[in-house]
Amino acid sequence: MSVRLAHGMGEAPRATPVEAVVALGANLGRRAETLAAAVDELTRLTLTTDVRVSEPIETVAVTVDGEDEDAPRYLNAVAVLRTRLAPAELLASLHRIEARHGRERRERWGDRTLDLDLIAYGDESIDRDDLVVPHPRAHEREFVLAPWAALDPDAEIPGRGRITDLLERLRR
Repeated sequence: MSVRLAHGMGEAPRATPVEAVVALGANLGRRAETLAAAVDELTRLTLTTDVRVSEPIETVAVTVDGEDEDAPRYLNAVAVLRTRLAPAELLASLHRIEARHGRERRERWGDRTLDLDLIAYGDESIDRDDLVVPHPRAHEREFVLAPWAALDPDAEIPGRGRITDLLERLRR
């Protein structure tokens, strides 16, 4: 099979790999097993290598109205990977993994079996209807910044700064 067919009919694969950051979360079902299975699927994505994953942390659910202590707690982790997949194809791959694990997109910020968010794609800034990177709220989310800092304390969110500085500000 050609790389173009394996990649899909959208944007062409990149000539050189880009480091991408993916946030993983689950608060329904067998959370740890679901995250482990999703990580396994990330390691098998076409044109993708060097997948590193943080240890999961347990966090309170965040809703549109703020933290919800009564909702099931989340397990969150971050994966840093190298990929030649175009950003839209990487996002589509993440959505397919979510769907295989029972993710239903009914309610924004609702409970979910699996949530995979594309946080960063190299140092690119993309603002389209179907894709925004860096993720517009990643700099406000301790459950993204803390696991990411454990993997790569020197990382930066383009346009926002070093993740360790952002995390320190959140914790104050």
